[in-house]
Amino acid sequence: MTSSTMISPFGTLSLLSALTREVLKAHVASNTDEETWSWVARDILLDTWTALLEPIDTNRDDALPPEGIAAAATVFELIVEAELTVASRSAFDDDDDCDYLRASISAMDERLSSYALIARAAVDITVPLLTRLFSVRIALLHQGRGTSDPTCTLEELYSLLLITGHVLADAGEGETPLVPEALRTPFVGRDEQHPVIALSSSIISFAEQSLNPDMRASFFSPRLMEAVIWFLARWSDTYVMPLESGNERQHMPQPSSIAVLNFCGEHDRGKSVLNVIVRISLISLISYPGENNLQELTCHQLLPALVRRKNVCLHLVTLDSWCNLANAFANERSFFSLTSPFQRSIADTLVRSATGMTTLEASNQFVTDLTRQITAYLVDLSSKNDLKTVAQQPDAVLWVSSLLERLRGAARATQPQTRKALYEMGVSVMSSILVLLGIYKYEPAVVYVILKFVVDWVDGQIVFLEAKETAVVVKFCLQLLQLYSVHNIGKISLSCSSSLLSEANTEKYKDLRALIQLLTKLCSKDLVDFSSDSNEAETTDIAQVIYLGLHIVTPLISLELLKYPKLCNDYFALLAHILGVHPEKVAQLNAEMLAHLVGTLDYGIHNQDIEVVNMCLGALNALASYHYKERVAGREGFGSDASAIKDMNGRPQDNMLSRFLQSLLQLLLFEDYSSELVSSAADALLPLILCEQGLYQRLGHELIEGQATPELKSRLANALQALTSSNQLSSSLNRINYQKFRKNLYNFLIEVRGFLRKK
Repeated sequence: MTSSTMISPFGTLSLLSALTREVLKAHVASNTDEETWSWVARDILLDTWTALLEPIDTNRDDALPPEGIAAAATVFELIVEAELTVASRSAFDDDDDCDYLRASISAMDERLSSYALIARAAVDITVPLLTRLFSVRIALLHQGRGTSDPTCTLEELYSLLLITGHVLADAGEGETPLVPEALRTPFVGRDEQHPVIALSSSIISFAEQSLNPDMRASFFSPRLMEAVIWFLARWSDTYVMPLESGNERQHMPQPSSIAVLNFCGEHDRGKSVLNVIVRISLISLISYPGENNLQELTCHQLLPALVRRKNVCLHLVTLDSWCNLANAFANERSFFSLTSPFQRSIADTLVRSATGMTTLEASNQFVTDLTRQITAYLVDLSSKNDLKTVAQQPDAVLWVSSLLERLRGAARATQPQTRKALYEMGVSVMSSILVLLGIYKYEPAVVYVILKFVVDWVDGQIVFLEAKETAVVVKFCLQLLQLYSVHNIGKISLSCSSSLLSEANTEKYKDLRALIQLLTKLCSKDLVDFSSDSNEAETTDIAQVIYLGLHIVTPLISLELLKYPKLCNDYFALLAHILGVHPEKVAQLNAEMLAHLVGTLDYGIHNQDIEVVNMCLGALNALASYHYKERVAGREGFGSDASAIKDMNGRPQDNMLSRFLQSLLQLLLFEDYSSELVSSAADALLPLILCEQGLYQRLGHELIEGQATPELKSRLANALQALTSSNQLSSSLNRINYQKFRKNLYNFLIEVRGFLRKK
């Protein structure tokens, strides 16, 4: 290859840099919110930069040459200049729908992430640049305070905060983020304060000014506070008391690199910054009423980021500011103005922080203090003589929903250290919950919150419960299920208009899914049990409880409701589990429950969702295998319950296993299905044939007689005879021959299916 045909990395970046500069200039000059060619070109070029700069192998040194670093620095400077120009120009634009800068912060993530990659390619230049730009804007604010309109400068600060947040830190996405690799390297020729520390410190100092009421009124609009809270959430997740392994430190022996990690480590500086962040979060919640975007960022991003790591919680719970937040949340009525999801999130966060307490007693006491007033409110309300009148008032409905959401948030944060306090919290409101469920039976929103609280509370508690505690919880859950059933059977009238019927179905679908989830959570006691009880005589029969719960709930679940995918999936997952683990309990079901069970399983076999069909096939396999093994051992199996069932309308039907065999053969021979189902279908079909050999023979002969040509009849008859001879069926019980038999069985079915398709 000749040198004229080679393109050096420097040449590529230079060309890309030149193109990006021209497009950015055109974009700024266009001065329009319309999506012009420059928008499209900018996005294409940013994608190109991302492809070139995004690290593929973190162990390989892909540092740019000096010329490439200079090109990246130049482009980033132009990017920031362009963003600040557009931000300043949009400061007085009231058309929020057109102005892209007014989109949600998350909507700009992709573009800002590309900016960050370019900046990190030249951190020696770009990080100090951001520090200078930020400092200049802060100085302008203070110089013009009271004499000039700061709106343009504030919009520029908003833009700078978003850009800087992406440059300094990565999104966690479920994992604790580390300091970006590009920012770990020492800054060449610098003995002064590390630029990352200088930039971070200047932003934190600016954010701290929001604690001053006068400064807050002058500069910190809800929009700017959104950027401040978003930045602090992203930044604190990475820099506040970071956890770095020994191996990582070995790769960073330079003092400047270690300084970045130690900037907010576990010493006074870290606690000081943490204290400031908590105080700012409290201000954002109480001083900006009605600002949902700001409160959402605080409740769902900033506060959860502070309790994600135990080493941070250890210091967090010692701060007066955190205690003030907990006390305000527990006792001040102003926090009830927050929307219910935000209250749930704060309760979750505060309870999680209790893991930082030094003793179990302290952790549980913290949770008890946090929830005592909430439970007292509920108990007091549910015991009022005029409850039926008081409870229906709009303020009371909102009040009850908020209290329940708080309890739900606390329950979701259950940890071994706080399990005891949260168990006592739940027990203290059991009677109140049942009373409120009866009172609010016609308030779907309240009913749903009640059910979700119980689901989350049981989920956190069940694997730790001792025998006596288990009995208490199970009794309560069954009372809840029974009460819901009494109030909701027949609630949906077929005489309703289609729109009302659809709305009622939607509400009922959500409730029933919560009840199914409750039974599923109870199932986990059979799978995982951390209790210390050794007396089996006191142990609750969880399987019996689940079947009793299904007996209560299943009549509420119509085939129409099973068209909701989430409810359908949860319901059949529960059936697959309980029928697979405890098929013997089916014999104890009454005729109505058994008919409904058979009907729903038959529906599930023909479902469009492969996962649902697989779960149903697994349940059929468990049922048929249990029945056959019991009969072989000389026992009754399902007995009369398996041979005398009625459909949901009371009409007599074939026995349960016969119906399943016919339904499964209908699927395999005449319907379309995924090849992924072959294995599960084979597992279910074999025990069904063993249980119903006579029916299988009859169905096979009916199929043969229905064929047109003698040759085809003969071929099918020979195949059926070879496959279903008594010797063949008996040998299939031998584990060694099982796979061979199953293969022969499917070869036969595939052959028949092929004949039928040709016909």
